[in-house]
Amino acid sequence: MIKSIPLNKLVQSPRNVRRHSDPAADAELKASIAAHGLLQNLIVRPAAKGKFEVEAGERRRRAMHALADEKILARDHEVTCLVLEDSAEAAVETSLAENFHRLAMNPADEAQAFAALVAGGATVIDVARRFGLTVRFVEGRLRLATLAPVVFEALASGEITLDIAKAFGATSDQEIQARVFEQVSSAYYAPNPDSIRRMVLSGTVRGSDPRARLVGRDAYCAAGGRIERELFDDDDSESWVDIALLENLAATKMEEQAKVLVAEQGLAWVKPTLDPYASRDLVEGLVRLPAEPAPLTDAELARLDELDASYDEHAAVLEDEDSAEEAVAAAEAAIEVIERECQEIRARPPVIAADLKAEAGMILVLSRDGTPVLQPVFYGERQAGPNEDSSAIEVIPGDEGSDRRRTTLSKRLVDELAMQRRDVLALHVASDPGLALDVMVFTLADADTHDWRARAATTLRAPVPAGPIIGFEAMDAPASSALAELRSGLDESWRAGSETASRFDLYRALPDDSRAAWLGYVVARSLEASLNMSGERQLPFHDHLGSLIGIDMAQWWRPTAANYFDRVSKQVILDALTDVGGLELSSRFASVKKGDLAMSAERVFAGTYITEVEVREKALAWVPEVMRFASAAPEAGEAEIDAAHAGPGVDSEIHTPREMAA
Repeated sequence: MIKSIPLNKLVQSPRNVRRHSDPAADAELKASIAAHGLLQNLIVRPAAKGKFEVEAGERRRRAMHALADEKILARDHEVTCLVLEDSAEAAVETSLAENFHRLAMNPADEAQAFAALVAGGATVIDVARRFGLTVRFVEGRLRLATLAPVVFEALASGEITLDIAKAFGATSDQEIQARVFEQVSSAYYAPNPDSIRRMVLSGTVRGSDPRARLVGRDAYCAAGGRIERELFDDDDSESWVDIALLENLAATKMEEQAKVLVAEQGLAWVKPTLDPYASRDLVEGLVRLPAEPAPLTDAELARLDELDASYDEHAAVLEDEDSAEEAVAAAEAAIEVIERECQEIRARPPVIAADLKAEAGMILVLSRDGTPVLQPVFYGERQAGPNEDSSAIEVIPGDEGSDRRRTTLSKRLVDELAMQRRDVLALHVASDPGLALDVMVFTLADADTHDWRARAATTLRAPVPAGPIIGFEAMDAPASSALAELRSGLDESWRAGSETASRFDLYRALPDDSRAAWLGYVVARSLEASLNMSGERQLPFHDHLGSLIGIDMAQWWRPTAANYFDRVSKQVILDALTDVGGLELSSRFASVKKGDLAMSAERVFAGTYITEVEVREKALAWVPEVMRFASAAPEAGEAEIDAAHAGPGVDSEIHTPREMAA
């Protein structure tokens, strides 16, 4: 019930979830009450000796007591309150719900409140549902409640940020948390979440740790670092104890290397990290700049020709059945060296246009062997608006020249409103699959036109894979020609728009079949190179797709002397002949030299060699196992489903080279 209660009868509730506040916000609240009075009642619960404990509204109670101290309000000033008669657990929940819609609570307060609810019998899911939060958010706050007391108090007082506190929570061992907190508190450099996380996850560091290898044993010991070594330890297994010192030395060395690389590479900046990858936080606010693999020099092209000739010479040794074992072993070793050198030459670093390089930057990571390595990606700073970095942003509503007053919004408010507006838009896009599909396809197709300097509207990305060989173009490849023809047939009239919005409107105005063609193309061009074999070239999902589609590889790729037979051993060719014609066919070519055998095999598998009809049919259907997709046929009903998924106006029929020739 609603009741007026004297101010001096109101006391703080031990169950009130708010423990910390913001002095500036408190001053604003005090001024507001002094000027306008209490605009919202307090929520209280009866206590002993005629007192009432404030479950929700503690900041307002304190503000009124401060006004009473200044004699602006009377000590017995009547305060309108809602009196509750519920349980202690329900009072905690009431306080939490009320505070969530006021000044943003300190994460430490939220953690204690959630922990109290769970201790009272509520599940994590219950808490999440009651307050419209995600289970992950509640679980994260509950983990904060288990932090070492010294870390938790630092979070509550604002000494450390929420991200730092979460990093301490990477381990549940409070002793480790407290020890690392003590180490970083006495350090003269500012720790970051990544460094804290590494430190709490390792009580000590092995001598083989990348940071240890980067700094070096002598430099670490000279700086006062301690090393513990057991009887059978070596340099790699010994334990380095002072992790904070090691982190500082390693970070300093990486920063020095970053400065050197900025000068050497002509970059605007290089950001160092002690991780072997660029974390999300490190690249936040950056955009990837367009870059292409560096072209091969004339000397490198000549060297590749030499390596190819040398490869063929050693391959001939392997193909010769009369070769000695020592010669075979030497040839295998030489081929391994040749393949490694070819791979190193073809692994071209990316290059960026000269006009972009002056404002580009890169990330310097620490490899697992302790070597600083520049990631082969160029980044640019996202251009900010004129007021984006200020604490207040001026918003001018209405048309230009309007007499309406200008409004100044805080940066925090602008960010919060932007996220809420984003969610409203996202909800409606999620409810309109047709629009969502258009947005996705257009964004991927428009990547070639979009100005990288402008802020991207979505996180959708589908870069075209470079492929394992730079500049390779398949000769006499029907699928490659058909794909190029498909690309040239796409309707690009929408690119006439000068702005993203106008291009999108033009794209949406295209017929259904034209938009569907773009959908197929942007997805298709994102596929990586793969083979049906073990190793790095294997991509099982590609085989699954081929199985669903029912691709007949023999219709699209035929083995020739140039693309296959000249580049495999004689025995591989004879085995292929055996597959289609048995030993009777392969024995005809057993004594033929390799070059002539490759040409004969090309004729056999092209169907132009005079042989039995059955053998010819098998030869025309044969492709090497590595080129095949799984051959499982679609089950009953799948054809109808596939047709439904093709979309309106889409001609999903693909004509094979033989059908087109006919």
